[in-house]
Amino acid sequence: MTALYSLIAVIAAYLIGSLSFAVIVSRTMGLNDPRTYGSGNPGATNVLRSGSKAAAAVTLLLDAVKGWLPVMLIKWFGADFGLAEGTMAMAGLAAFLGHLYPVFFGFQGGKGVATALGVLLGISGWLGLATALTWLIMAVFFRYSSLASLVAAIFAPVYYVLCSGVVWYAETPVTVAIVAMAALLVWRHRENIQRLMAGKESKLGKKKQDAAAGAAAAAAAKHGSKSKRR
Repeated sequence: MTALYSLIAVIAAYLIGSLSFAVIVSRTMGLNDPRTYGSGNPGATNVLRSGSKAAAAVTLLLDAVKGWLPVMLIKWFGADFGLAEGTMAMAGLAAFLGHLYPVFFGFQGGKGVATALGVLLGISGWLGLATALTWLIMAVFFRYSSLASLVAAIFAPVYYVLCSGVVWYAETPVTVAIVAMAALLVWRHRENIQRLMAGKESKLGKKKQDAAAGAAAAAAAKHGSKSKRR
């Protein structure tokens, strides 16, 4: 029965992960489908391009929750069904894969950064916090969201292994799941990596700066036109 319960938990986690909240939230709030504009990626960053910060924030939160919840449910109730760290690790990875390849949305999902963070927070709040801080530091200093995500993804399994015995005790199934998520995150960011290497990746806030510069240039041109007429 334990094997059956484990299978049910993993399938349920995948189905939860398959809920594409970028699409669901956008539809609920009357916004365009995020798969039809910007990068076409159904994630919080692309939802932000719709101009709705609220929709992006809700999407980010729910994407993280769907990674966190399956892990925590097994932590809370798994022992009653004979489920241990192995099932918890598989469920976390399944939720992450659900986001990447959602069965409800034609297997076309997002890159999984928020969902991966949710899984890490479920495994250990300290691990999730360390990974989130790594993303934040890289984003602040280099202004590339993709670079911050890549570095945080690579450091997550490093933190988990190096801090074993200090903050937590590393379990092999959990280590494998975190490494798998990191590898998939790097793979999903392969186009961003190419743009970073070519110097063509957009920086955080760049569009706002370009818009402000464009508005200033337009205002200056208009002012110059008036001056000439005078």
